[in-house]
Amino acid sequence: MKVTIIKDNFKKGLTIIEKITGKNFSLPILNNILIKAEKNILTLSGTDLEIGINYWSLLKVEKEGQISVPAKTLSNLINFSPDEKINLETKENILFISGEKYKAQINCLSADDYPIIPKIKNENNYLEINGQSLLKGILKVINFCNIGQTYPELSGVYFNFSDKQLDLVSTDSFRLAKQILYFENKIDKNYSFILPQKAVRELVNIISENGGDNNKVRIYFEVNQIFFEFYSEGFSFPQFRLSSRLIEGEYPNYQEIIPSNYKTQIIADKSEFLNLLKSASLFSGKTNKLKVEIDPKNKNISLFAQNSDTGEIKISLPSEVKGEKQEVSFNVKFLSDGLSNIEGKKVFFELNGEEGPAILRSDEDQEYVYILMPIKG
Repeated sequence: MKVTIIKDNFKKGLTIIEKITGKNFSLPILNNILIKAEKNILTLSGTDLEIGINYWSLLKVEKEGQISVPAKTLSNLINFSPDEKINLETKENILFISGEKYKAQINCLSADDYPIIPKIKNENNYLEINGQSLLKGILKVINFCNIGQTYPELSGVYFNFSDKQLDLVSTDSFRLAKQILYFENKIDKNYSFILPQKAVRELVNIISENGGDNNKVRIYFEVNQIFFEFYSEGFSFPQFRLSSRLIEGEYPNYQEIIPSNYKTQIIADKSEFLNLLKSASLFSGKTNKLKVEIDPKNKNISLFAQNSDTGEIKISLPSEVKGEKQEVSFNVKFLSDGLSNIEGKKVFFELNGEEGPAILRSDEDQEYVYILMPIKG
């Protein structure tokens, strides 16, 4: 292989793919990136056997070839390179890298031993969605998965496609977040899958790297496997492809969890509510317990937190209140997390007593809801 590539194009792919490589002592080749030059296209590939990432870019090819290179060594070297153009050349299992001001060589492994990354089998079975919309939706649900192993089906984000609508859902059994997105091309049947949280985070990294309001993501459906292709504006071919295994199991019926009514509704200023929660959290201790008292007659809610080490605090928040008088306790961190994702100036906080789920939603964004269970007792 003998090629020349623009540093920024090379760095863009290395930065993303290098993140899924690591110290794998049993399979050292998984610490590597596969570099392939064919015609005028550079292909970078990386995998941890659960997630695979491919990156494509244009380059000048004098001689085609491929090689498996240690990811972190190569990525760090390219980051420090002072040159705009980088020359790559292979001789046996050594990669020679040079610019105008430096030369380096890296000991590599044979490309023949690199694991096979799954490929798309049915290229016609996909839907297309705006990349920034997908990114925005994922960021609102990604942090609420169950990170333990007790319920593996809750350890990822649930993607539920129907007609022209995508529901993104996550839950750790104490709280649940749902974001509705829309796409243009109507699908022939409904699809759903649970994507591991690690793969979802790589989705975030790739879409963030491919910024642009008009960038598109194609989602290809395969059995036990999912593919995401990322198209930047002005490119006729994808720049990135992410493939991932899916989590087996049946996701809970989240629609049944979302309350259809409430006993008490609070309408409050979001920023003021969030600031008061941050103050209360200073006194909530290790349990994060916050008592919420609602009195419709006084048109406000009271927040109370205490612990033996710090002390206690009681704060009042002027609000519009409808319904019953209530006294319910919540995890103040969980409540703050949900409130932070709410868009708009006003927030609707709807409660159903000590046993029923509460719901947070916005006056401006009806496509996002956050469900929170009270702390009993």
